[in-house]
Amino acid sequence: MPAASYPPNEAERQTLLASLRLLDTEAEEVFDRITRLVARLLKVPTALFSLVDADRQWFKSRVGMDALETPREQAFCAHAILQDQPLVVADASSDARFADNPL
Repeated sequence: MPAASYPPNEAERQTLLASLRLLDTEAEEVFDRITRLVARLLKVPTALFSLVDADRQWFKSRVGMDALETPREQAFCAHAILQDQPLVVADASSDARFADNPL
C-alpha cells in the first residue's frame, strides 16, 4: 500500500489544524450528530469525522469503527487532502492505493 505524499501546503495545513484545537478532545454531540446523519443518509455502515495530522488520522467522531485513530499511512483521508475534488473510491480492493489497506 503506497502511503500518500504530503501536500505542498502541509506546514500551513498543520498550523491551521493545530489552531482549531480539536485534536485529542472529547467526543461532542454536535459532531456525533452529523456523523450519524451522514451514515444514515448515505446508507453506509461507517462514517468518520477525521483529522489528518503529521503522523496519524484521528477521529473526532465515528460510526461503525472502534479505533480512535489510524496511522497516516493507512488513511484514505491522507489521499483526499491531496486533491480539490471529493475522493471517490468505488472499490478499495481494486484500487492500487488501498487494495492491501487493513481498513
